[in-house]
Amino acid sequence: MKKYKKSDLETYTLGTTLTLEGLNKKVKYAKRVYIHSKQEKNETYEKIIKICNTNKIEIIFSDKTINTLSDKENCFIIGVFEKFNEEIDYSKNHVVLVNPSNMGNLGTIIRSSVGFGICDLAIIKPAVDIFDPKVIRSSMGAIFNLRFTYFDSIEEYLEKTKGRSYYPFMLKAKTVLQDVKNEGIYSLIFGNEATGLPDSYLNLGTSVIIKHTTNIDSLNLDNAVAIALFEFTKNDFK
Repeated sequence: MKKYKKSDLETYTLGTTLTLEGLNKKVKYAKRVYIHSKQEKNETYEKIIKICNTNKIEIIFSDKTINTLSDKENCFIIGVFEKFNEEIDYSKNHVVLVNPSNMGNLGTIIRSSVGFGICDLAIIKPAVDIFDPKVIRSSMGAIFNLRFTYFDSIEEYLEKTKGRSYYPFMLKAKTVLQDVKNEGIYSLIFGNEATGLPDSYLNLGTSVIIKHTTNIDSLNLDNAVAIALFEFTKNDFK
């Protein structure tokens, strides 16, 4: 097995915990599991073996494969999964990322979004590949709880999501996050890590700004998304 390429039909999970999470949540997409000779036969190992045996998933003991696929010395189990495509639920709240380009940020955003109960992610192209193992690893397995859809443009997304509230997050916005009174179904929209959203988004729904001191120019994208998610969902956890 070779290093991941975007054109591949399969992706993989790097590590014991990630692999177990994938097997628990997306077992029907699991193809095989590679195990290193240094892997301890602990409780997690036994759970993986049991799931594989129950679902007739191939188990391959191969130090060479794991050493080829992983850059970390402590990675002893790798799960291989067919790429899955579970479209976003148009009746739910969404996080919308416009042209995200950083794999680590995308994975962290997925984790935050799922953690705050928004499990539907719309991604506007061009964008990073959500199935890259680096994204999966940085999501800490949260990707297996996610529905997502890629769109060729924001216009395509808007056409398919009429009748909801849109909240683009922008430095030029006039509405402060804490003053937003969200009602009904909504979409939280964020721009690229480096460029943000263009000014045209100021006319889309209610543009929102997260206020901070002048000591920084802006927040990191993953931090901004996490703050917005907290504010929009805080009443859901009372």
